[in-house]
Amino acid sequence: MATTAGATPGKRSVLAISGPWVYNAPVEWQTGLILLLAYVFGAVPAGAWVARLYGVDIQKVGSGNTGATNVLRTLGAGPALAVAAFDVFKGGIAVFIARGVGLEGPLLGGVALAAVLGHNYSVFLRFTGGKGVATSFGTLLFLDPWVALLTFPVGVLTMWLTRYVSAGSMVGGLTAVVVAVAAGRPAWEILTVLALALLIFWTHRENIRRLQAGNERRFGEKVEVGPPGNQH
Repeated sequence: MATTAGATPGKRSVLAISGPWVYNAPVEWQTGLILLLAYVFGAVPAGAWVARLYGVDIQKVGSGNTGATNVLRTLGAGPALAVAAFDVFKGGIAVFIARGVGLEGPLLGGVALAAVLGHNYSVFLRFTGGKGVATSFGTLLFLDPWVALLTFPVGVLTMWLTRYVSAGSMVGGLTAVVVAVAAGRPAWEILTVLALALLIFWTHRENIRRLQAGNERRFGEKVEVGPPGNQH
């Protein structure tokens, strides 16, 4: 792979596959561009755009979130699966591309966080969005497949036993942190996974209140297409 002018010999340069204007840019700018692209990838609002194909503004029905759970309750399993798959993909592809052009360690963790923040606070939706669970899983799947694959069944089992998507999401986030620590992963990866888990808890703060109050919607419950509600 070609290297940027002035780069340290033997060390891959970020964005070495790009055009001449990138060759002359400082490495910091190149890294910033990758982080920005990760945010933009994450910000692509698949849920909102799929819902529009059905004539629905997903932010005005159900919970108002653009994630697969709200799509499932509003439009059904088919659209929800498509949205979930894309949300996983966009998180994973951001990490995959960043690693492919030379980012590693904490910078790779930064790319993962940028993609999830893009999903949660999308520039295409006036900095609103979803709750970041599927996108977080996608980033983790490419950061550390073993941690992701050990975490996934725990989250799914929790959701199946409780019938609460929110509970499965939060337990999955916690499990990822525990697995990363138990497996002796590097500090930057543990901190990245912890940050992803904290973001999941933050975006589910209303769900936590509803779980405590006993009025959280269970998996599979439908919502009518109408004014925004307060359920997820």
